Amino acid sequence: MKRLYYLTANLDSTEQISNDMHQAGIADWHFHVVSKDEAGLYRRHIHAANLIQKHDVIRSGERGAMVGGLVALLPTAYFMAAEPFGPDVSGLVYVAVFGCITLFGAWVGGLSGLATENHAVAQFHDDIDAGKYLIMIDVRREQEENVRELMAKKHPEAELKRVGSTLVNPFEFAKTRAA
Repeated sequence: MKRLYYLTANLDSTEQISNDMHQAGIADWHFHVVSKDEAGLYRRHIHAANLIQKHDVIRSGERGAMVGGLVALLPTAYFMAAEPFGPDVSGLVYVAVFGCITLFGAWVGGLSGLATENHAVAQFHDDIDAGKYLIMIDVRREQEENVRELMAKKHPEAELKRVGSTLVNPFEFAKTRAA
């Protein structure tokens, strides 16, 4: 799925866009808003972005798992060579050592991601702090053109700022792709 990032200046416009997207068949699961005014979104029943969409938990967790896996190679190799558990130990012990260290890396990465703004949302940080609303709409390939046309026709005040993916790539750096 693709994620379309629109920026709009006020809550009324955001609410109307939300209503129009629901009428066009976009469910709340595929419509998210990032704003300083969480209470305003709640009062108007607009679907706010969740923790995972606002922070880099997944991306940082994936990176942590990769680093943890690389680091885990050293103690696993040491344990295999030195045989501190004895010569007749099952290979599952070594798999468990490797797995535990890798999972620890993923956990640490995920925790660090909680302290980091989502890389795709970070480029809009100043706009959000200025009181604007970032609208993220997840669309299938066949829906994309209809949603773009609807937004251009009914909501010219909302600017399409970025087109991205809903998939998380741990190697991706924030890219701005204009419509």
